[in-house]
Amino acid sequence: MALGPGDRAPDFSLPPAPGPEKISLSQHRGEHNVVLLFLPLAYSSVCTDEVCRVAEDLGAWSDLDAVVLGLSVDSPFVTARFAEDTGAGFPILSDFNKEAMTAYGVVYDDFFGLKGVAKRSAFVVDKAGVIRYAWVTDDSAELPDLAAIRTALEGLD
Repeated sequence: MALGPGDRAPDFSLPPAPGPEKISLSQHRGEHNVVLLFLPLAYSSVCTDEVCRVAEDLGAWSDLDAVVLGLSVDSPFVTARFAEDTGAGFPILSDFNKEAMTAYGVVYDDFFGLKGVAKRSAFVVDKAGVIRYAWVTDDSAELPDLAAIRTALEGLD
């Protein structure tokens, strides 16, 4: 079952690219609110559309004191290239071992024959590490409501 508003956001430490660098949720604690976007598979048309829509107005997320992190089951080689090719402007982290998606309860048991792919989902985590907004869909073609995410952020310090 997916986590929801009021739940403590599980920490993770995941690579945005091949190599030792990792980005963790906890590194933003006390500093920024965080928008987590779980993406089923890089380079799918819907994931590409979602990343491009967020990237189009990245400044608006910063104005709301929010950091955006994408998470995908793809390898760090793929997530780094996907972020570059889409001009994301925010990290897309490799959750190759399915740790974050499992902790947040957003794993498809079967996604067109693939096991362990993230459900398209979005979470807003406040500076204290508490989930303030959660959206999860079983319809991988459905995009998150970015206006609703912004509204959730507007109510946070």
